[in-house]
Amino acid sequence: MKKEKEFTNTLYTNDNLFILNGLNSNLVDLIYLDPPFNTKKMYSGAIGTKAAGTSFKDMWTWKDVNEAYLEILADKYPSLTKFIISVDDKPMRAYLVYMAQRIIEMHRILKDTGSLYLHCDQTASHYLKILLDKIFGKNNFRNEIVWKSGVVKGAKVTSKKFGRLTDHIFFYTKSNKYYFETPFKPIDLNSPKNKFIHKNEDGRIYSRDNPLGCYSKENIEKFKKEGRIYYTKTGKPQLIRYLDETKGIAIGNLWADINVLNQVAKERTGYQTQKPLKLLHRIIKASSNEGDIVMDPFCGCATTCVAAQQLGRKWIGIDLEKAAVELLMERLGDDRGFFKDFINTNMIPQRTDVKREGKTEDVKKRLYKEQNGICNGCGNEYLIKDLEIDHIIPDTKGGGDYYENYQLLCPNCNKIKNDRPMEYLRMKIKAREELIKNKIEFGE
Repeated sequence: MKKEKEFTNTLYTNDNLFILNGLNSNLVDLIYLDPPFNTKKMYSGAIGTKAAGTSFKDMWTWKDVNEAYLEILADKYPSLTKFIISVDDKPMRAYLVYMAQRIIEMHRILKDTGSLYLHCDQTASHYLKILLDKIFGKNNFRNEIVWKSGVVKGAKVTSKKFGRLTDHIFFYTKSNKYYFETPFKPIDLNSPKNKFIHKNEDGRIYSRDNPLGCYSKENIEKFKKEGRIYYTKTGKPQLIRYLDETKGIAIGNLWADINVLNQVAKERTGYQTQKPLKLLHRIIKASSNEGDIVMDPFCGCATTCVAAQQLGRKWIGIDLEKAAVELLMERLGDDRGFFKDFINTNMIPQRTDVKREGKTEDVKKRLYKEQNGICNGCGNEYLIKDLEIDHIIPDTKGGGDYYENYQLLCPNCNKIKNDRPMEYLRMKIKAREELIKNKIEFGE
């Protein structure tokens, strides 16, 4: 039996759609993404910081959409496509197509027991929620986490609207069988709301909670035997809870205890949209175990990769910026000697979970039968000898030699398409049909 290749932490510097398409299905345990928010802004790393020279635009047009993957979106998610088309705002429509294409691949790559956390703000959160519902399923929505990201600075004063203090993080799972461990925060003994104000003869700190009405008779009897019932002067029973047996206060979906990074924060790199390590630590601990694979397809200054490394997880990061490599190396190197070897490459991975098939006669016969002898481009019927095997998604865009990525085209359509996406071929066919129609109308 062939030994499986040992996983190596990897940072890909390429378009994340191409990388995602080349990764195996059911590969990662947790995905955190902090994608562009469609804010119509340009972001650049501050001069004199580790992130100097990095930049990305958060403004969207149809040029940002990868047309090679439009067929997959339209064929597999028709209702999602219909929703996106219904959006009036053109830049938002382009942004949603861009995000949908990538989220579809993330869903495929995620293990059945895996989780996804999508970080966004109010600009497109309501649109992205619909995308996630349609791709992951409404039943797999777990939480909308509200992060009070403005906890340090406070709200920006404006005469036109309320200042924004929060970000949104959508938590989805791929199925109802997933790992989750509730995070807790320590109890503040100095808080006026603190109930752990009592101490027994052994010095153990405890609280007295009431009433006991929510417990069964069996449990109340058990508490009595353990000496955990305290009776007030009026004879009212109260349950004794010891501080050293308490995990702390369970954290809900409002996160107001993690500060944004101020200008002098030690971990700050100068990357404008950088998130604090503490935020990623909470997410990674809640939804993964040590040794699990964590992915960030928009890794930027590599906070997710660093947090995963610190917590004993494996990781995959993807970013177009080559500066992400230097940032990651510097941050891991600065982290108390935490630097570990990792792979950096711009090469598109090749899936190994699908059967690699060459353009054989058997493959051609199967395709011919499925397509009923019809060219997938012009729609005309041909003999099998007159059709050619084509990659739906070109090799240069992350497509591979597997059956699901093959189709039959007539020689003319195949020549026009070449290594371009199907959208290009359809556009050319439509233009040709319009030209013929005009010639007929004008009697040419």
